[in-house]
Amino acid sequence: MIYGKLVAGLLGLLIAGPLGLLIGLALGHLFDRGLLQTLRAGSPEAVARAREVFFETTFLLQGHLAKADGRISEEEVAHTEEVFRHMGLDAARRQRAIELFRRGAAADFDLVGTVTTFREVCGKRPALRETLLLFLVSLALADRQLDPAEHRTLRQIAGLLGFSDAQLEQLLRMARAQEQFHSRPGGGAQADTPDRLQAAYEALGVKPEISDAELKRAYRKLMSEHHPDKLASRGVPEEVIRLSTERSQEITAAYELIRKHRDRK
Repeated sequence: MIYGKLVAGLLGLLIAGPLGLLIGLALGHLFDRGLLQTLRAGSPEAVARAREVFFETTFLLQGHLAKADGRISEEEVAHTEEVFRHMGLDAARRQRAIELFRRGAAADFDLVGTVTTFREVCGKRPALRETLLLFLVSLALADRQLDPAEHRTLRQIAGLLGFSDAQLEQLLRMARAQEQFHSRPGGGAQADTPDRLQAAYEALGVKPEISDAELKRAYRKLMSEHHPDKLASRGVPEEVIRLSTERSQEITAAYELIRKHRDRK
């Protein structure tokens, strides 16, 4: 690819003569290299590779999180089985996920190396880092408790992915609040109490004093981040997208509660 070198070199020659040509060629080379990397990052092969690495990293880190407190409980095993069911894994994919989970739970698991590989493959898609962290947060909170060791490990993973403690805590608050809007068979409608309304705002990551326009923007941004087509284009595996659909339903339920409350006022 030489378009950048041709354009920048010609401009440099016209502006500053032979020296400008050399400078322009150097700058153009950097542009061409960056453009080529961007194009490669969006190729079908690169997306397929990102999906596989995302899948592998997800279950490696899930196993590592589950073993953070020293043992894997029966509840965590049952939850992992439930995750497999929701993801619709076939027999081969399910066996692969189990193997990865066990590797992540092993004493010699290389956490830093695993996250480094993930960032090397998916680094051109920054949104994938947040999607992975969101997924791990959801898994960590699935049993509605987060013990100190698990919390420390989650902070370590977040740091390796490039997120601050404050950003992680915000995601945890949102995930806990969103869980209150999870639809369960036979659960029935819940009363619209002040606490539930506050949880709805927390689920969207906004304050109660936010304007209607800002509220709508925040809601649309969250829905965009969880939209199946957008997740697929980023390289998120289809199995993980199925779980993200549930999160979208929780976000919508929280938004509709706020809108209903505001319409009554």
